[in-house]
Amino acid sequence: MTSAMGRILIVNVNWIGDVIFSTPFIKAVRQAHPDSYVACLLHPRCVEILKDNPRIDEIIVYDEEGAHRSLLGKLKLIINLKKKKFDTAFILHRSFTKALITFLAGIKERIGYPTKHRSVFLTKAVEISDEEAPHKVEYFLNLARASGINARDIAYEFFIKDSDRQRASQFLKENGVLDKDLLVALCPGGNWGMKRWPKENFAKLGDLFIEKLGAKVVISGAKKDISLAEDIKKMMKGKPVISCGKTTLKELGALLERVDLAVANDTGPMHLAVAMKTNVVALFGPTSPRLTGPYGPGSYRVIWKNEECDVPCYDVSCAENRCMALITVEEVFKEAKSMLTRIPIP
Repeated sequence: MTSAMGRILIVNVNWIGDVIFSTPFIKAVRQAHPDSYVACLLHPRCVEILKDNPRIDEIIVYDEEGAHRSLLGKLKLIINLKKKKFDTAFILHRSFTKALITFLAGIKERIGYPTKHRSVFLTKAVEISDEEAPHKVEYFLNLARASGINARDIAYEFFIKDSDRQRASQFLKENGVLDKDLLVALCPGGNWGMKRWPKENFAKLGDLFIEKLGAKVVISGAKKDISLAEDIKKMMKGKPVISCGKTTLKELGALLERVDLAVANDTGPMHLAVAMKTNVVALFGPTSPRLTGPYGPGSYRVIWKNEECDVPCYDVSCAENRCMALITVEEVFKEAKSMLTRIPIP
């Protein structure tokens, strides 16, 4: 026996941090409709974020740069969705194409924001407030609320297994990190350069953790961050461990659960660290923490000094990157040290 919404499709967003922001929405839908079948349409890069999430019955991959890039590929996806007989679609993504796909798949109820001139494909177009844009978590939850769902829990969810913890622990052990060690993660990546704090600052900060606190330092991120991590390591006097490209997302979650503190730019690993209830110092520049900063319960602090430029700022030609350069090593270390007061420091 299914609840009033029957079979539900959640059309999710495309980036790791944004998908983490969607987890309170997914939780709210499941709690409101415990007997419904809930599936999530998701970009391949984000599958691990929702894998093993008990709120979801099925993940459907939408590979818009690969298998579903062509018209024929999209047609196959539409036919597949049609066969699954979904009753309701929540379209979290702003795109025109994704709304059109749900319409062509014959999904009776289609709920989303009327962005990209797509109102014609929605059965319920949720009004966008004229006030300041809400945090992404609230932006998604407002779709649930507009559908009569009482959505109050704003905590992220990311599910890992003991096997992920064991592999992360083994990786650290093989690199000389013991269970008793104070461990700090540096997450210097970002999906475009302007979001990144200068790498020499990360290097100086890493050395301060080693020299002043006797900590071990791990530089974390994706495979694409390996060269950045290597550059930081070369600039350091100490010897950090590099985990970039050496863990799955689940293992990265386990590693971030183990660390005592993470210092990160506005990037996926930062939100992952918040989801794992880790102490986090988040560094913001061209993006707004009011929209995409850490949110909900957790132990985090944000440093943001952008007072001059429009936000978000996508000016990749900006030579100064002043908004990030204004954040000093000393203030980040001071914030980090104050968050570690509960942990015995040599």
